[in-house]
This record gives sequence, structure tokens and C-alpha cells, in this order.
Amino acid sequence: MKKIILLLVLGLSFSGAMAQTVQKEIPADYGYLVKIGQQVPDFSMTTTDGKTIKIADLKGKVIMLQFTASWCGVCRKEMPHIETDIWNKYKTDKNFALFGIDLDEPVEKVKEFAKQIPVTYPLALDPKGGIFYRFAEKGAGVTRNVIIDKAGKIVYMTRLYKEEEFAEMKSVIADLLK
Repeated sequence: MKKIILLLVLGLSFSGAMAQTVQKEIPADYGYLVKIGQQVPDFSMTTTDGKTIKIADLKGKVIMLQFTASWCGVCRKEMPHIETDIWNKYKTDKNFALFGIDLDEPVEKVKEFAKQIPVTYPLALDPKGGIFYRFAEKGAGVTRNVIIDKAGKIVYMTRLYKEEEFAEMKSVIADLLK
């Protein structure tokens, strides 16, 4: 009986810790306009292969949006980790979607960027930052990730590439896909 109670307490403690992780406060200096718990802003994006994706059509999936650009050194550092630790793990999961959104660069440059890293997850174009500036302040840097739950609510956001934050983001994604 004591073992069952201890396991129950440990289980509740772990689920409570995950809830806190998902609901963590995002520092003001991250430059986000959106907030944790908010519905994801509505937008459409066009991938480098010409497909148009409406964010509303992805409702029911866990979504990771990775804001990037070819000129961004930190993006180049983070993207291989996204490829190996997230994309390769979940790309066949019908409940998961990942899109890199490239800030204001032409399609040929974005395709070349994907080859250079290399990444195979879909990259979308963001002419004039029309998508990016729904999420972040003007002048705010790229290298940021937004995790959206199956109900379309923002549950986690990162800025720059920090190993601890990246590991926490991976745990959030795994938990949402359980």
C-alpha cells in the first residue's frame, strides 16, 4: 500500500512539474507579442515546394514553428538538433507538424539554406515577416520556437539556442504527444 501511495504521489508530482513547464513565464526580453495560453494567430504559409498551409488546418496536431533565416548563426547551430532530436523522431506521427519559417528570404535562398545545414523538415517562406511579426516585436531576432497544442493554444516558446531550454521543449513535445 505504501508503494502505491508513493507512486501516486510521485506521479502527481511529475505531472505537476510538466504542467509548470508548459505554463512557464517567458522573459520580456524574448520580444514575443504572443503569450503562453493564447490561441495561435491565424495565418497561411507557403512551403519551399509551393504548398500552402493554413495554421487553422493543423488544429488537432501538436505544432512546432521554428523561426529562422539563412544569415542567422544561432539558427544554423540549432537546426541540426531540431532535425535529429525532433523531426526524425516525430515526422511519421500524424499528430505532429513541424515547419521552419524563414524570415523574408527568396525561395531559392531558403532551399539552398536547407541543403547547407542540412535539414529535411519543411521550410516555409515569410515575405516581409508577415508571419514572424504576428509572434514577435519588430526588430526581434529569429531563432525562436513556438509549440502549439492540439487545441491550437501556444504552450511553450524559446529564444536563441539554449541546451536546457531545448531539452525542456523536447519534453513538452513528448508530453503533448502522449
